[in-house]
Amino acid sequence: MSAEFEHLQAIRDGVCALCADFDEQYWLELDGRRGYPTEFVRALTEAGYLSVLIPEQYGGSGLGLREACVILEEISFCGGHAGACHAQMYVMGSVLRHGSAAQKQRYLPAIARGELRLQSFGVTEPNTGTDTTSLKTVAKKQDDRYVVNGQKVWISRVQHSDLMLLLARTTPVDKVAKKTDGLSTFIVDLNQAIGNGLTVKPIDSMINHHSCELFFDNLEIPAQNLLGEENNGFRVILDSMNAERILIAAECIGDGRFFINKACRYAKDRKIFNRPIGQNQGVQFPIARCHVDIEAATLMVKRAARLFDQNEKCGAHANMSKMLASEASWQAADMCMEVHGGFAFAREYHIERKFRETRLYRSAPISTNFILSYVAEHVLGLPRSY
Repeated sequence: MSAEFEHLQAIRDGVCALCADFDEQYWLELDGRRGYPTEFVRALTEAGYLSVLIPEQYGGSGLGLREACVILEEISFCGGHAGACHAQMYVMGSVLRHGSAAQKQRYLPAIARGELRLQSFGVTEPNTGTDTTSLKTVAKKQDDRYVVNGQKVWISRVQHSDLMLLLARTTPVDKVAKKTDGLSTFIVDLNQAIGNGLTVKPIDSMINHHSCELFFDNLEIPAQNLLGEENNGFRVILDSMNAERILIAAECIGDGRFFINKACRYAKDRKIFNRPIGQNQGVQFPIARCHVDIEAATLMVKRAARLFDQNEKCGAHANMSKMLASEASWQAADMCMEVHGGFAFAREYHIERKFRETRLYRSAPISTNFILSYVAEHVLGLPRSY
């Protein structure tokens, strides 16, 4: 048994032990009232799991994305909703690599202690969607501050965060050489912003991600909150986006394992015509196929996380891992519903909630078709399709 395996297994065991105090009934009740898992997030923070990527000098664990993947995977496998807090991990990619010494000292220790929550990522807009470089939200420099106007949509956990990363255009698109130029990233203090230029409107949706619409009306952001260089924010945000895809892929692996485990247990116990339904190949084969697909996707997630931790180019692997894992988890979810039959639709079986949650990741944070376009162009060298 390798040292790395023992290291990661210790993290798995610790997360599972913590999750035992927040069982499926806890998540079922929260989902029913669209509640936020405040107690769970607090427990994760106190155990040091949410500060896993923060360097030790700032009070974190100083570990890598591989360890972060294990944490989120196990939360999902144990029946929890990792999406309630995953942004604090993937947003770190931008802060750690592009934040100034002053910004890191100001924010990271407080985040590690749980005094500040960095759990929101303001990129998507209603009229541009995945076409990030065409976003309409603008930030104009005025003396020692930036004034922001525009709109964002599907921005999660804003009401449960203290800080948010915001991407806005600081130079008009018709005045830059490339569409990816002229964008800037900012650290927004939500406690000061809400009600003072930022309006938050919750979105009623089928999944409990606490997503909102954001409206910016002359919101003032101190110039010192610029993350990285002005007009180079797209590169800053890419580190969060790559981490986001990899971490969400890990969540999907956990979801897939959750569904396979549920299906196996039920198929062994459920008897029809005096035999367990798991004895029938028509039940066995779909479960086994899902296991194979999840195992294959797991290898891609490990590869992507390793590349990210080594600070190597990982865009292709991040996208491919998200695609493979989300599709494998969705197939596992559908299979689990089929194995359970009508009982799968009863909320007490804890399947329909996870069924809804894992479906999101086939569409977000980026759809399968966009991933295929990326691979075709950037990996295979085919002409750009859009």
